[in-house]
Amino acid sequence: MFTARILLLGSGELGKEFVIAAKRLGCEVIACDSYANAPAMQVADKAEVFSMLDADALRAAIAKHSPDYIVPEVEAIRTEVLHEFEEAGTIVVPSARAATMTMNRDRIREVAATELGLRTSRYRYAESLEEVRAGADHTGFPCVIKPVMSSSGKGQSTVRDAAGLEAAWDYAVANMRGDRRKVIVEEFVPFEYEITLLTVRTRDGILYCEPIGHRQERGDYQESWQPVLMPQAMLDDAKAMAARVVDNLGGYGIFGVEFFVTADEVVFSELSPRPHDTGMVTLLSQNLSEFELHARAILGLPIPSIVCHAPSASAVILADREAENFRIDGLADALSLGSAEQEVDVRLFGKPTTRKNRRMGVALATGTDTDDARARAKQAADKVTIRYL
Repeated sequence: MFTARILLLGSGELGKEFVIAAKRLGCEVIACDSYANAPAMQVADKAEVFSMLDADALRAAIAKHSPDYIVPEVEAIRTEVLHEFEEAGTIVVPSARAATMTMNRDRIREVAATELGLRTSRYRYAESLEEVRAGADHTGFPCVIKPVMSSSGKGQSTVRDAAGLEAAWDYAVANMRGDRRKVIVEEFVPFEYEITLLTVRTRDGILYCEPIGHRQERGDYQESWQPVLMPQAMLDDAKAMAARVVDNLGGYGIFGVEFFVTADEVVFSELSPRPHDTGMVTLLSQNLSEFELHARAILGLPIPSIVCHAPSASAVILADREAENFRIDGLADALSLGSAEQEVDVRLFGKPTTRKNRRMGVALATGTDTDDARARAKQAADKVTIRYL
């Protein structure tokens, strides 16, 4: 009836695309999230609604479905439960240790900076406003303050002087996930650009996608593009650092490894042991999207090659208010921007409610170069509007 049974923990837009990829490979997928009718639930075989931070509910869901694989899509999970089932023989993707280390920025930073000695920004942790001030004294200004546990950049801000520290602390606390009232205060790296290096750890070795550039606002991705043309020596450095981190974490699957690229070096930033939001561009740019790569790596299936077909970009479609009754217009206008030479596509996520700055979809485009692709993706995204009823 199926090739493998997967319990997906978190059912957002990234989970939805992963479910589609896994279903094409014959998997049965049970999608879990804290609210009903989440995007991945709309395409999965079954669904469960509970908080991933409820240890008893998480244990019950795993015991009920007896999955071959547990695949986290969110950071905030009772990872001690994942360790329990992994020790009992269930495969956690990529591993329970990876889920634990990357759920909290302090733990993955310690792996990168202390265990592996990778170049990172200067940083300090803080659990109070007084410790935030001490951290800023260490890093200097400007500095970046963000929760050790959050998603999609929530709670992150850049502080230019001491007067902004209290507001940044309050903002981080208000937007942190889980139950850890802790932030990281880190040096602002004067980068020229940022990249996500999608790194695929397979049973046959490590593979890389072409680097993806991205632009953020409020700590959340707004657009991404692929490939980024960067000096080969810097790309080699990024690949070497990514390989060391993913080998340390272990397991199989795709890792979104983020770097700052300055005028003369590559600086490790963060890592997600799962498909990355900036990697949505691969739905159009590559022969195998990041979701298909994740599924193949998990299942131990061959990945002959990863090919970036053309300069491509993604641009997000955002809501501007909270609402339960709405409809999305402008799809035909957006898709009409495509041509035989340059593609345009739109993926609507199917989220049942909107809120301010919530991602509701993404526009994708190819171009003659990445600047052209970015302009076309943004133009398509602007055609799609949310009409509130």
